[in-house]
Amino acid sequence: MMVTTIAQDRQETVATIEALEKRLLWLSAWTIHNANNIRKKRDGLKVGGHQASCASMTAIMAALYFHALRPQDKVAVKPHGGPLLHAIHYLLGNQTLDKLQRFRGLGGVQSYPSRTKDTIPVDFSTGSVGLGVAVTAFTSLVQDYLIAHGQVREEDAGRMIALMGDAELDEGNIYECLIEGYKHDLRNCWWIVDYNRQSLDATTADRMFRRFDDIFETCGWRVVTLKYGKLQRAAFARPGGKAIEDWIENCPNAEFAALTYQGGPAWRERLLADLGKNAAAKKLIGSFDDEQLAELMTNLGGHCVETLMDAFDACDDDRPTLFIAYTVKGHGLPLAGHKDNHSGMMNNPQMEQFRASMGIAEGQEWEPYGGLGDNVAARLDAFVHQSALALKAAEPVAPAVPVPARFPVPEGAEQSTQAAFGRVLLDIAKSGEELADRIVTTAPDVTQTTNLGAFVNQRGLFRRQELADVFHKAKIPSAQKWAAHAAGQHIELGIAENNFFIALTSLGLAAPHFGTRLLPVGTVYDPFVSRGLDALNYGCYQDARFLLVGTPAGLTLAAEGGAHQSINTPLIGMGQPNLAYYEPAYADEVALFMRWAFDHMQQPDGSSVYLRLSTRSIPQIARADDGWEADALKGGYWLRAPGPDATAAIAFTGVVAPEALAAWEQLADDIPGLGLLAVTSPDVLHRGWSARRAARWEGKASEPSHVETLLSALAPGAGLVTVLDGSPGALSWLGGVKGMRVSPLGTDRFGQTGDLPDLYRTYRLDTDAIVDAAAELFLED
Repeated sequence: MMVTTIAQDRQETVATIEALEKRLLWLSAWTIHNANNIRKKRDGLKVGGHQASCASMTAIMAALYFHALRPQDKVAVKPHGGPLLHAIHYLLGNQTLDKLQRFRGLGGVQSYPSRTKDTIPVDFSTGSVGLGVAVTAFTSLVQDYLIAHGQVREEDAGRMIALMGDAELDEGNIYECLIEGYKHDLRNCWWIVDYNRQSLDATTADRMFRRFDDIFETCGWRVVTLKYGKLQRAAFARPGGKAIEDWIENCPNAEFAALTYQGGPAWRERLLADLGKNAAAKKLIGSFDDEQLAELMTNLGGHCVETLMDAFDACDDDRPTLFIAYTVKGHGLPLAGHKDNHSGMMNNPQMEQFRASMGIAEGQEWEPYGGLGDNVAARLDAFVHQSALALKAAEPVAPAVPVPARFPVPEGAEQSTQAAFGRVLLDIAKSGEELADRIVTTAPDVTQTTNLGAFVNQRGLFRRQELADVFHKAKIPSAQKWAAHAAGQHIELGIAENNFFIALTSLGLAAPHFGTRLLPVGTVYDPFVSRGLDALNYGCYQDARFLLVGTPAGLTLAAEGGAHQSINTPLIGMGQPNLAYYEPAYADEVALFMRWAFDHMQQPDGSSVYLRLSTRSIPQIARADDGWEADALKGGYWLRAPGPDATAAIAFTGVVAPEALAAWEQLADDIPGLGLLAVTSPDVLHRGWSARRAARWEGKASEPSHVETLLSALAPGAGLVTVLDGSPGALSWLGGVKGMRVSPLGTDRFGQTGDLPDLYRTYRLDTDAIVDAAAELFLED
């Protein structure tokens, strides 16, 4: 009797989730239709949306969210499945009708799930293809780090789940992530593939069959393939069914899609043509009418709620698992199977037909359970509000980690900013402060060459299983102490910069995800920031908080040549939202900016921080007091204040400070009152200037920006020489603030090998170039 009761309860659950699946299909399709065909358009442009992509994975999301998901689990939703996520939260009461009606409009539901722009709970922003998948693996690693460090209980560990389209399996960062996950013994991670075998342009190559299985299994993943649904498996068990199963197995993806679009009569004609000589198969085919035959042939595993539930239930452990759920793109819609359905949408007659098939009366389109009786609606609503998603608590607010009022400044008459960074970090590691325990470092195979080594020696590498330093045990002299253990605070990564930035993203979201704060510090060769730009932008978009250190910058890897010299990274720092860029020249600036960064990363209105550093050792300067610090944090300060009615100034950023200072000393007698401006952050200065102008346009009260205040010390029409080891555009805009003449210096060509004096002379960054540029300001055209 008990077995019967359990089976009955199971079937009732299946039926309930199938009913919810239909609601999600309707609401997602109607939301997109409303935005494109009902809501007035002022610009005449297509709003867009992906009805077929939503329909492809409706059953997957229904089974996951209303059966398999636990409160501690987190999900990255396939970008084009975003309307389904909002439909789920609409049923839960978390999403408003107003926002659904403004889908892809200002203030409405975002095109793709967004942690920062949407008002419903979103675990991971998605939209940049593949990155929303890889982030779940690194978040699993972060969870393991927190468990090992006593910040999360093992029994509270959740699964990090990615819902992905099969086209995302073309993305290289997926496989970079896969390899890194294998090295770190990844666990508690599910990737669920909506395997509809259609991408934007074409159907998936047939020869990819079983290749994904091989790749993932090699990397230690369990692969669960859900090809056939319950209806199909039942038919295959009947006489003649094996022939139909074999036919499906061998049917090319493109032909399967085309037959799906053509429907029952086409399925019958093709199956009889190929299997008509098999009497049992012919009889089996004849036992279905056209509508039933079409339903049978498209009853793939990814559309069968019961099959999905069984598969999810069978993987109740922490092994990483890839579910390949076969689906039909546009399943249940008139667009199903058509090769152009990626961006296609139902027209008005098709939508009317779809509405009728759903039993929804005109005017009831937005009703959460429209077309259903009151009893059924009440039962579904109760089921939804008893789901794990409904019981999931709001994201926690993690307490702040105290930051000391000041960091000690490394001593030394000559220092590089990179070396100063390493020494400040080492001092923190030795301090015994809580801050030291919350810092976690990482680098894409450049730990030693970016001066993280001392911190790692002090705090150790993180591994869940202890790993001895073989060289140390063998008493072989080495500056590196590479002992790895659960208490370690450095996560060693391979050389893939995409992995590096996604790891920083996951670490930088520890506070909202797990309720405990980490302060991630990542170092990378500055020219290779560009290799991970998509992932960097992805992390900043969802407001992850981390300290990025790009070093060495500019031409300072002189002997390595142009491939290892960075030109445009100052412009990246200026242009990237949610990233504050500073470029210190001196060790005391490094200490100041690092202290500010660890505090700023924790502020509600804070952001990530990017420090652009150098290996070039330069003479340090004596400070009369600390009055320069406040201005330095605002983006710039007068290293040599201009005299009254000064007609010129030199503005420099970063490591070219010695050349700028030497030029100032040469020119000071010839140009009375010449100023020397240390621009510590072109980014912060420019943002302040832009904010001042925006406030004026918006009718808000505003004070002069810091850059306006600085340059007001010069006479009207004064000239500026700007110089930095990077793109001259990062500083040449200063002339526009007060209408000043500018003579800009910087690097805007690919570098070459050489020593630094030769390169600075060749690319006009030396003292003579600055003197010449100053003279240019006073020459006749």
